[in-house]
Amino acid sequence: MKYIKFQDKNGSFSIENPENYSGLYIPLAGENGLKSAITPSLGGDSKLDQNHFLLEPVSIENLHNNRNTRNFWCKIKGKGYWSACGVSAEQEFQKYTDKQDKSSLEAGFMWQKLHRTSEKYGLQSEILSFVTVKGDAEVHLVKITNIEEEEQEITPVAVIPVYGRSADNLRDHRHVTSLLHRIRTTEYGVEVKPVLSFDERGHQKNNTTYFVYGSEGEGTEPESFYPDVEMFIGEGGSFLIPEVVREEKKGVPAGTEIEGKEAVGGIRFASRVLRPHETAVYVVTAGISEKNQLPEETARFYRTEKQVAREFEHVKKHWTEKVNVSFETGDEDRDNYLKWICFQPILRRIYGCSFLPYHDYGKGGRGWRDLWQDCLALLIMDPSVVRQMIVDNYGGVRIDGTNATIIGNRQGEFIADRNNIARVWMDHAFWPFVTTQLYMDQTGDMNVLFEKIPYFKDLQTKRGTAHDEKWSSAYGENQKTESGEIYYGTVLEHILLENLCAFYDVGEHNEMKLHGADWNDAMDMAWENGESVAFTCAYAGNMKNIAEYLRKLQEKEMFDRIEVAEEMEILFTGDRELYESPEKKQQLLRQYTEKCAHDISGNTIVIRLDQLSRNLDEKADWMMENIRRREWVKDGENGWFNGYYDDHKRPVERAENSQVRMMLTSQVFAIMSKTAQKDQIESICKSADKYLFDRQAGGYRLNTNFHEEKFDLGRMFGFAYGEKENGAVFSHMAVMYGNALYKNGYAKEGHKVLETLLDAAMDFENSRMYPGIPEYFDNQGRGLYAYLTGAASWYMLTMITEVFGVRGDLGDLVIAPALMPKQYNENGQASLTMEFAGRKLEICICNPEKKLPSEYKIKTVWCDEKEMKNKQSTCVRIERELLEKLSVKETHRIKVELM
Repeated sequence: MKYIKFQDKNGSFSIENPENYSGLYIPLAGENGLKSAITPSLGGDSKLDQNHFLLEPVSIENLHNNRNTRNFWCKIKGKGYWSACGVSAEQEFQKYTDKQDKSSLEAGFMWQKLHRTSEKYGLQSEILSFVTVKGDAEVHLVKITNIEEEEQEITPVAVIPVYGRSADNLRDHRHVTSLLHRIRTTEYGVEVKPVLSFDERGHQKNNTTYFVYGSEGEGTEPESFYPDVEMFIGEGGSFLIPEVVREEKKGVPAGTEIEGKEAVGGIRFASRVLRPHETAVYVVTAGISEKNQLPEETARFYRTEKQVAREFEHVKKHWTEKVNVSFETGDEDRDNYLKWICFQPILRRIYGCSFLPYHDYGKGGRGWRDLWQDCLALLIMDPSVVRQMIVDNYGGVRIDGTNATIIGNRQGEFIADRNNIARVWMDHAFWPFVTTQLYMDQTGDMNVLFEKIPYFKDLQTKRGTAHDEKWSSAYGENQKTESGEIYYGTVLEHILLENLCAFYDVGEHNEMKLHGADWNDAMDMAWENGESVAFTCAYAGNMKNIAEYLRKLQEKEMFDRIEVAEEMEILFTGDRELYESPEKKQQLLRQYTEKCAHDISGNTIVIRLDQLSRNLDEKADWMMENIRRREWVKDGENGWFNGYYDDHKRPVERAENSQVRMMLTSQVFAIMSKTAQKDQIESICKSADKYLFDRQAGGYRLNTNFHEEKFDLGRMFGFAYGEKENGAVFSHMAVMYGNALYKNGYAKEGHKVLETLLDAAMDFENSRMYPGIPEYFDNQGRGLYAYLTGAASWYMLTMITEVFGVRGDLGDLVIAPALMPKQYNENGQASLTMEFAGRKLEICICNPEKKLPSEYKIKTVWCDEKEMKNKQSTCVRIERELLEKLSVKETHRIKVELM
């Protein structure tokens, strides 16, 4: 049975009886403002941020527990009452019986439309829900149709319970904070303005108004209102069977004021008679107005059916255009799932890693890693904004190579941690150059390396091991020199500092210290002695790549030397005896961090790029050789790399005494960095297939079952095996495994990783999720933590740059496809639509014989029906100058014929 049915090529889909499946929700949001989540029964919540929730905050368990949801009731004269979204005591009782309402749902990017039919009451409903593009209101367009052959009189009652305060107050003074509510009814709705924002550390006067407004389709105001919970549900009542629909209970008029009650936007519309097959239309809006903005100034733009229809078209057009990447592979369902995957990085930009039912942690915003990885997708879809974003993000780097961990709301805003020694994630310094490298390749802009920005400064110093007691908030949050001036270093200097400091920050086994964790946040219990071989590989690869780009700088005759802070000179030490000694490396790092503990001198030195690139290569080569020599785990003819040391200084991965301990992360970065050599990659693939691959669970697990609560490494070993970081199919690392394999020429193996993951998501019978890719799949194959995962950026990037092979090379366009035969349509064609160099391109790969990547060569290349010269047989290269001569208004078709 096909559960998800797509309606077009832009991801719009439908599903029957969606309320029969647990945990389904659609995000609704604008570019700014409201961030909502909505279920097929109109459950979920809506908020601006952690301290301003319009609806009561929900976690995943609340979706089936809570009944104080958005709702739209119809009282039918002589028959009873019916919920147009299926949330009533009667409908709950009839669920899974032959008396259950027929329902279906349509949805797309940032909208959903619920359809429900009641044979008993002879009514049909359609509820369209979305948040405006500006994010100033959540809008619901409700249509009620009489499907009987005789007239029916209905009295509609809309309701949206108003929480109106911080999420913290859910379990902190819930009742007391309701006493602060000042509720008033207006001509069109209910407004709630608490007098204070409650916080025992210091209460603040509140300037925020929460509102629920309603109108009939032509703009007529409601008849009356039920503005507090007691009035709405009645004594002993509930939101499943409220008194106002159970009894004939009049509402209060406009101009009513109520104090100190739990608020609800209960709106009663005038009774009306519906002729057979006649439809009545209603509009319900909800939102949050800040400071001097009046709710009426927002709601008046969404009062009539015509106004709402116009804004809905705007919403659809806006988000469809934002997702300006599309794939055509001959499998329309798969192409539409990929469309949703390309939409997910946009959701991450808006929601951060919080504010959806599964993502019930954090207080909004994004982490350091997210800043950089989400740029990957933006570089493909909207590169114009990325340059300044990259430059600003480097402002979060400290002079000791660590970085700020509290990210502000504004771009480039980083906040000092004034209380504790901040946790250091040892992988954080790896990601910035990964993103910067892609930026340079996509744009050809290497000048970005010489933009100057300050360093972040706060209480933390010496890589999170000490406090700078001389620092105070009066100093500011930028690193200063001894003369009191803010020090500015180039982007390149920041990159070098991050990677070189990491090189020296090693443990007893001469691998980089794990500190608070690496990419795997749940590896968080080995601060003293833990080491991450996995990310030592990653940094080695990074340093090789930095060296390569320094040589490219020289080749382009842009620069042959750079200026850096004089304190850094010691970090460029090149000495194999030093490299071999963990103690000497630690001592050198201490020398450097001591010099930079508070102020720096402000003096600079000049270093030649050729010397610097050799130094980086030398360090990277030593790391790779050391890992190959010491960290290979043998398992008969095969094997893999040990990726970690625990807090007792023991290697974590092994194959001995019938006990196999293998972790995917360790292998991903060994392959991606090219630390793993050809024979080792092949051994890793065989071992991963043997020990980590589980098709039923969705693909490659993050680790084997250690059968141990290994709390000298991380909290992950307290999780049930197969959940979250303890052995689940964790999409992000699985996708990176696929990416690493493609990068090293293993297209067949890489394809298996990506295909299995997407197959698991598309198998709704098990995954129970809307289109997209989740953070992970559990043991039963259910997709958990939908939408907000870094896996989406990497999946999209891998499909474009590796599978279709379309990527930049210092601004030029290179096409080297690695598509499998099944990824072409029946005519042997596959296409990708995207933007590059500011031009819209449709890139069509023609492979009529459906040859494998290892079998084909480039035959001819066409651009807009004109044949182009191509000098290589394995890839296409189109110079940027040629692309920039193309019109920016049209979509240009590049056709690559293979033979």
